[in-house]
Amino acid sequence: MNPYISSIEELEKHAKSIRRRIVALNSNSPAGGHTGADLSQVEIVTSLYFRILNCAPNRLDDPERDIYIQSKGHAAGGYYCCLAESGYIPEDWLPTYQHADSKLPGHPVRQKTPGVELNTGALGHGLPVAVGIALAAKKSGSKRKVYVVTGDGELAEGSNWEAALVAAHYKLDNLVIINDRNQLQLAGFTKDIMKTDPLDKKWEAFGMQVTQCDGNSIESVVTTLESLKQEGKPNVVIANTIKGAGISFIQGRPEWHHRVPKGEEVTRALEELRDE
Repeated sequence: MNPYISSIEELEKHAKSIRRRIVALNSNSPAGGHTGADLSQVEIVTSLYFRILNCAPNRLDDPERDIYIQSKGHAAGGYYCCLAESGYIPEDWLPTYQHADSKLPGHPVRQKTPGVELNTGALGHGLPVAVGIALAAKKSGSKRKVYVVTGDGELAEGSNWEAALVAAHYKLDNLVIINDRNQLQLAGFTKDIMKTDPLDKKWEAFGMQVTQCDGNSIESVVTTLESLKQEGKPNVVIANTIKGAGISFIQGRPEWHHRVPKGEEVTRALEELRDE
């Protein structure tokens, strides 16, 4: 079982704490970071690690643990902040993010960071591996579930759609795909670079059960994830988010894909994220 099972109010406090960690982490990184992507997924990973996932820091090798895959590997900074908040890694690792010999490299690496299940970074790899794990679980009679968070621009990768065909064919209802749909990617808006609309209809055509939620609302994310049914189809949750969510001068701005706050920006960001 998850050792937390936090209330909505507790989850919201964790989410704000994780956002503060993201600001500090990225501002201290010698190689920059992906602030916008880190912030857009906060409510998603908070809900998973503090309520939904059947896993715990002291059960990293439990064969029945749920599996989480951070397919949008460039948002590793936000992922690490969640792992620190939930006790999977020591808090004092965070200032070492992307420094020489750090256990927290720029993309998740399973061999370096406790809790990381898959090395990700090359987009389009997370879902195919998640499908394989879910299929293996089905065939072995395991009750584990597999959750994977994909980026928005990442869905232009054909490997995702090949994996979707396999997932639907084998009726992998133990698989939950969460699209962090912030509608921005490296160079701009996804609608201008590679339009995916109507995204819900595409997933449905590939044989998925599709649900949408407000991906920056803890209550919406939790309610949606807890209401998913295992009825012979993989689940897709389109989590509509805002890139850079939670910080007024960052959210919704394409330039923050690979920018990090510095100087006065750090002060402004932390001021906005103070506990009320």
